Amino acid sequence: MRPSSPPAAALPLSRRRFGTWLAASAAAAGAGQAALWAGNARAADAPLSSKLRIVIPANEGGGWDQTGRALGAALLASGAVGTVTYENIGGKGGTIGLAKYVEKYDADPEALLVSGMVMVGAVALQKPAVTLAHVSPVARLTSDYEVVAVKADSPIKTPKDLVAQLRADAANTVIAGGSAGGVDHMFAGMLARVAGASASLNYQPHPGGAQVVEALETGKAAVGISGYSEFAENIANGKLRAIGVSSKHPFQGIASVRQQGVDADLANWRGVMTGKKVPPYRRGQLLEAVQRATTHDLWQKTIKRNNWDPYWMAGKDFESFLELDTAMAGPLIYLLKLKA
Repeated sequence: MRPSSPPAAALPLSRRRFGTWLAASAAAAGAGQAALWAGNARAADAPLSSKLRIVIPANEGGGWDQTGRALGAALLASGAVGTVTYENIGGKGGTIGLAKYVEKYDADPEALLVSGMVMVGAVALQKPAVTLAHVSPVARLTSDYEVVAVKADSPIKTPKDLVAQLRADAANTVIAGGSAGGVDHMFAGMLARVAGASASLNYQPHPGGAQVVEALETGKAAVGISGYSEFAENIANGKLRAIGVSSKHPFQGIASVRQQGVDADLANWRGVMTGKKVPPYRRGQLLEAVQRATTHDLWQKTIKRNNWDPYWMAGKDFESFLELDTAMAGPLIYLLKLKA
């Protein structure tokens, strides 16, 4: 179901207004998942690929890098592939890595590209020549949520405090996050819109979570937005304080922004793609390899350790999800007045 678009001034800041279809997609994916996973206990199967390259369109250490390397380790542990190599190509929300992947590996049957909502948003904002239409979806792997964090001694204690600060002086309230147009930027835009300060949003993009943490600790930013796994260590050691999370319910002991009276929620996702010129039978083998990896104990332990939500989606369900997510990104960025 394609939702109608209410007037911008009255629109509650939740992606469910753009995507009520998601629950139905999840149910359909669950049915497909049960069938796909029916034969998952096949550790003794021969490798589906002797070697595999995982292209990560970001610098080392961030969420995409964690996901790509965790998947590679699980592919090896499950016996689905013989060897795995990694290639990091960072910049501009994954759009540089996407373009390089299409240029070098469009017909390569032994290469996967890590992708996700950050890339969808970056493509919508930057309008590059190479888009997600130039790759083929394989599987969605996880969901993740955005944590809003401040330095431990910050006067901003709650999401309402942040909204009040943005309302008073958004231009001088620096919010640090990931790439322009990505999920961090979108959530910052949602918070600014609640404050009526979209036009004055001062968002500073960074190549990874480590740089967002540094911006907070050095006082270059008043607020940081990133995935929980990228803030977890500094929250645990007391250097940073989480004031809210973008889920609809508490996550890792952090109250959601919505629960605290600010009408905004947003979920990130990550998955893998392959080249458009890779034959269908080979795309099927790559999908089977990824499926075997994600049912292996190593992947399950990594999911728990990083506090990711497993969210399997493949086939037509994932293709339809990606088409609608891509179609939604442009209007959402326009509504939030995000700038590159």
